[in-house]
Amino acid sequence: MTRVLEVEGLVVSFPGEHGRTPVVDRLDLELDAGDTLALVGESGCGKSMTALSLLRLVPRPGRIDAGRIRIDGEDLLALRVDALRRLRGHKAGMIFQEPMTSLNPVLRVGAQVVEAIRLHERVGVLEARRRAAELFERVGIPDPAERLDAYPHELSGGMKQRVMIAIALAARPRLLIADEPTTALDVTIQAQVLELLRELRRDTGMAVLLITHDLGIVNEVADRVAVMYAGRVVEVGARETLLGAARHPYTQGLLRSIPALAPRGARLPEIPGSVPSAGAWPSGCRFHPRCPRVFDPCKQHDPDWTALPGQRVRCHAVARELAS
Repeated sequence: MTRVLEVEGLVVSFPGEHGRTPVVDRLDLELDAGDTLALVGESGCGKSMTALSLLRLVPRPGRIDAGRIRIDGEDLLALRVDALRRLRGHKAGMIFQEPMTSLNPVLRVGAQVVEAIRLHERVGVLEARRRAAELFERVGIPDPAERLDAYPHELSGGMKQRVMIAIALAARPRLLIADEPTTALDVTIQAQVLELLRELRRDTGMAVLLITHDLGIVNEVADRVAVMYAGRVVEVGARETLLGAARHPYTQGLLRSIPALAPRGARLPEIPGSVPSAGAWPSGCRFHPRCPRVFDPCKQHDPDWTALPGQRVRCHAVARELAS
């Protein structure tokens, strides 16, 4: 398989009371062509900031302090601004979290897709408009030629999300980053958007990085899963392995919290406490204040990776089990 995305030791920080504070800390990810990797975790874990950093879109005063990001073999952090602008959209497209606010409200949606096409390819307005209509048809927008002239407020939430997907696909990217692509959509539209992403991946061979907190969605579309907590990935593996036999206590807690898995009428299990804010991360394993399996090394030392069949996990308890 061709490696499309490779992230090594990524550190993203923002100013804090005591200097710069990492919000993404020594992150490693990899993704091959034709595969979908789901990055999951609670709000505040650093998922969306990771997505933005992959296209060097970290909002100021944030910055990327260390690491390497390679997309289709190009070192993103070494690119000049003009080369970076060409890479965005051409090699990597992004579906942003809120389609309602990501589209320009005073421009027709067709004009926004045409702009994305002409930014990366030398084609005239008429050819770009024809391509935009084809994209609308491909993403399942009915009456595509007419919808090109609609304004965002004239479209439903599901249609807006499809327009965002069309913009992300305008330059035929090798990597699609989808940040919570089904947020605020009803269940029927969610299913349609997820099916569309599956079809596009199958037809184009692009790699998909799916950012989500919904493990039900992960089970439907992902090939591999990376679980993120407090700026770090704590468990990663094949979907079937990780969802069927999660080893990290945090991943296990997330799975127990899925409503569909709880007995009817029973109170949903919950993970006590909340994700610590950046700059207030505990020593040792960052999950240890909330962990039911905590013991002394968890409070003192950052766990190393432990390799298991089909997955890797950062957990002192799992390492002790394997050693005993």
